[in-house]
Amino acid sequence: MITAATAIEHRATLPRQADVVVIGGGIIGVMTAWEAAKAGHKTVLLEKGRIAGEQSSRNWGWIRAQGRDVAELPLALAAQAMWPALEKAAGGFGLRRTGTLYLAKDDAEMARYVEWLDQAASFAVSSRLLDANDVATMLPGAGRKWAGALHTPTDMRAEPWLTVPALARAAVRDGVTIIENCAVRLLDITAGTVTGVITEKGRITADATVLAGGAWSSLLLRRHGVSIPQLSVRATVAQTDPMAALDYLGGAVDNRLAWRRREDGGYTLAPEGFHELFVGPDAFRAFTRFAPQLLKDPLGTRLLPAAPRGYPDAWGTPRRWSGDQPSPFEAMRVLDPSPNRSKVAKLARDFTATFPALGTTKIKKAWAGLIDTLPDVVPIVDTCDALPGLTICTGMCGHGFGIGPAMGRVTAQLATNTAHGYDLTRFRFARFSDGSPLTLGPNL
Repeated sequence: MITAATAIEHRATLPRQADVVVIGGGIIGVMTAWEAAKAGHKTVLLEKGRIAGEQSSRNWGWIRAQGRDVAELPLALAAQAMWPALEKAAGGFGLRRTGTLYLAKDDAEMARYVEWLDQAASFAVSSRLLDANDVATMLPGAGRKWAGALHTPTDMRAEPWLTVPALARAAVRDGVTIIENCAVRLLDITAGTVTGVITEKGRITADATVLAGGAWSSLLLRRHGVSIPQLSVRATVAQTDPMAALDYLGGAVDNRLAWRRREDGGYTLAPEGFHELFVGPDAFRAFTRFAPQLLKDPLGTRLLPAAPRGYPDAWGTPRRWSGDQPSPFEAMRVLDPSPNRSKVAKLARDFTATFPALGTTKIKKAWAGLIDTLPDVVPIVDTCDALPGLTICTGMCGHGFGIGPAMGRVTAQLATNTAHGYDLTRFRFARFSDGSPLTLGPNL
């Protein structure tokens, strides 16, 4: 995991001009910058803290097509086709084709998997249904029984804290200028058009600006009078000590926990379907839009009364500042939430109960991240009509790591007016204001 204490790696001097400026050093920002540079554009990536310091190094490390929203499937499959070449170009980061397994506790869950399979059928995914006997064969010695499962053998895994920094180094080798500890304070707007950004190190002009700020995107947009219903939820993750390997080495999840084998011989564990929302001004504003999501899974999100100081939606976080004064992005270089310790302890108990032959589960480390999410559980990937010159890719809803390579390519193409060949209608910015009904994604 990468934190504010991680050594700064990228210290380039801020240039005065670029073709493309990318705000945010997560996987979306890194891949957008790399793709723009490979297309011949002079590209600068600005990160207020560390490359992959937030959710891009804190996620589960799954690279999956299984369970994706149908609109995301073409991009998820395109990303999977890109990943092997990326590892070859960037160096080893634990990429493995090990599959994804969704375990069903009952027939109702199996019915949800059947519904998704029907929707995904035209994309020729490798996914298939398993019955209880198939699951027992795949997970011999398990301490519980499942009604069946949805399995996608072509899905992958990688170690995110290794992956995104490696991709950033490869992007630099291909001409991207990356500057860490360089917060973008404001968009630079001339005659209503975004013409670059104002940073803590100075101003840089650009023909195109991309916002890939994750949990911070809404705060920067609101400063410029643009509102998006984006919230961020805390997700807790844990790492075990090295343990014996299971027969199945991919990512798996049931109604209690998710797990996957790690390169270091341990397992990454996380609670299934549990997140925590710190209630702040944005949460109040967006509550009605998120109500259908909350009502669909009322126990999946725990509400907390206030975010810690400096968080994007904390009550005391400034909403107004100028370009010549420190911004909230400098006050909080890296979001490093504390994990939910009671959930960590339960993860250990549940994993031990699920696989008693592995022995007692010992937690080596636990952490949390803030996942940026939107009411329909799919991102915004679009240009911004209110701020011409700006392209937005945010609200990845926990899907960003695996799909990041393809999303970055599409975002770079959007920003540079290059044909991309994908239907991005579902990800349009205007869906929150044009009166069209919001359709919840499968969120599997």
